[in-house]
Amino acid sequence: MTSEQTPNPATHTAEGLRKFRFGAGGEGNKEEGGARKFVKLAQTAEEYGYDTFAIPDHLGNQVGPLAALGALSQATSKIRLATSVLANGFRHPAILAKEATTIDVLSKGRLELGIGAGWMKDEFDKAGIEFGTPAERLRKLDEALTILDRLLRGETVDFDGEFYTIRGLEGSPRPRQGPRPPIAVGGGGPKMLALAAKHADIISVATGSTPEGLLRLSDMTMAKTKERVDRIRQAAGDRFDEIELNWTIATIVITDDRVGTAEMALKALEQGYPPNIARDVDLTVDDILQSPYLAFGTFEEIAEQVREVRRQTTMSYVGVFPTQLDAFAPVIPLLREE
Repeated sequence: MTSEQTPNPATHTAEGLRKFRFGAGGEGNKEEGGARKFVKLAQTAEEYGYDTFAIPDHLGNQVGPLAALGALSQATSKIRLATSVLANGFRHPAILAKEATTIDVLSKGRLELGIGAGWMKDEFDKAGIEFGTPAERLRKLDEALTILDRLLRGETVDFDGEFYTIRGLEGSPRPRQGPRPPIAVGGGGPKMLALAAKHADIISVATGSTPEGLLRLSDMTMAKTKERVDRIRQAAGDRFDEIELNWTIATIVITDDRVGTAEMALKALEQGYPPNIARDVDLTVDDILQSPYLAFGTFEEIAEQVREVRRQTTMSYVGVFPTQLDAFAPVIPLLREE
């Protein structure tokens, strides 16, 4: 690492690893419904000491993410506000940039803009919005991220691409954060991770899925997670040290019997539960205990597991679902200054 790449001591440990950040929200809370509940969840997350609160982007039974973040900009004071993640096909990047910078101004510089290619074809079909092939969605997101990067900086943009054409549009209002709010992109597949490495400030290292939409069990292992991080490192090159890596813990169980709980989880998987997982590998109890995406144990044991994930992968931005907001909260002070 050169002197120009020396980590900021305010954001890194003495060992050069990023300090932990903690986020709540994201996928999985579609059924939570109402705007008032989102406000209360965000306020609770702020009280617990989470760093960010994220709202997913779906057309089903949930709030609109951008309008909700506008409300949260006034209902909270410290917690950063995020989208996890916006479906690119739902919005033109010029319109999204306007909404995003407005939220950043209203929140006094607390926005983290998460965006992805979109993955729920059923929602696109119901809304009459063209979904496109995976390759088309990736190319479209590439263009959108290029445009957003410049508009969020307040630049005047000319762009002539396959999907978007922009003539002399100036980004406004100017965001509170400089040079622009951070952009987060999530992905599990090689092409999506490479695109994220090209554009993103924050990358959410997600598990991959089958063509049928099932989560790949193999991707939940530590070994596969390290492979995905290595892909990001190779694709990002010199800018890898500038990228913050995020992951979301899918299941948290507070227990005094960590091994026994892992054994029960393994039996459940063998019996076909949960049904949204593709059993493409035979796991061991050790695989489950070491998985970044599963956390079983006491608060201290889970804290140590999170430390080990960071040691092995450099991932430092820990996410949890709203249903596990309370369960993970006591772990935060155990890791806060590390």
